[in-house]
Amino acid sequence: MNIRSLTRGDGVVIGAAVLLLIASFLDIYSIDGASDSADIPSLWGSGPVVLGVVLAGVIGAALIVVARAMPQPKKVAGLDLGQFGIAFTVFAAWSALGNIFDPAGAFDGEGGFVDELGAGLGLILALIATLVMAGAAVATPLVPALKGALIPAARPAAPQPYGGQPQGGYGYPGAQQQPYGGQPGQPGQPGQPGQPFGGQPQPGQAQPQPQAPQQAQAQAQPAGDFSPFWFAVPVPRPLFAEDGSPTPIAELAPGTWYLAVEQRGANLVAQTQDGRRGVLQDTSGIQRG
Repeated sequence: MNIRSLTRGDGVVIGAAVLLLIASFLDIYSIDGASDSADIPSLWGSGPVVLGVVLAGVIGAALIVVARAMPQPKKVAGLDLGQFGIAFTVFAAWSALGNIFDPAGAFDGEGGFVDELGAGLGLILALIATLVMAGAAVATPLVPALKGALIPAARPAAPQPYGGQPQGGYGYPGAQQQPYGGQPGQPGQPGQPGQPFGGQPQPGQAQPQPQAPQQAQAQAQPAGDFSPFWFAVPVPRPLFAEDGSPTPIAELAPGTWYLAVEQRGANLVAQTQDGRRGVLQDTSGIQRG
């Protein structure tokens, strides 16, 4: 599980679930004229409220978060866990709304006390929490502001192993790494400026001719204009197989650096941390390292 794949909408769902748990310990009823010492039950004192509001909302939020954090969403009866979670949160909000309108439930008799019975603070907060939870769960795939990463990608100052932020080309070990497709002898690289790879430095000699074959070779390579680079995605993006299969082989999660090893038109061939390669078709908004 990768918590960096969680979105801002998931953060709203988590916050609403916490509020729902807090509300479950507050009064379920509000009785006119009752003293402060009156023993009024909490939401846990009503089975229908516990099952239809509290547990349904918490379970729905847990399914949404777990489905988002998993590399490959699990499916049950053709639906992934996130879709089940959204259904649970909507049901919890609907149940909370019904309890607000009729907190007494079946006690609608002629005893007279029902007229003084209203929704308590616990029920009101539970309705607010479930409405926010359901709204965020439904709107997250639709609203760009909610699809952003909850935990932004880290940018360490020093070069990191594979998966950290790189500073140069593929396999970059330090400041002396030669960029992909670059020529030795450039400033900041081993050797003297202008010296061809494998040549011997000669004082006062420019040696332009040994560089010519290398320059011609670099121009002959079509991939010479592309240098592998590290990037992060703003939202979860599918990674498709290189053979053109429509089934994703992995999901790129926000907050993790991936290596682009090849460019194919507007698409990128990316490599995951476990060595899998695939085609990233949606490259909009990616952050280069």
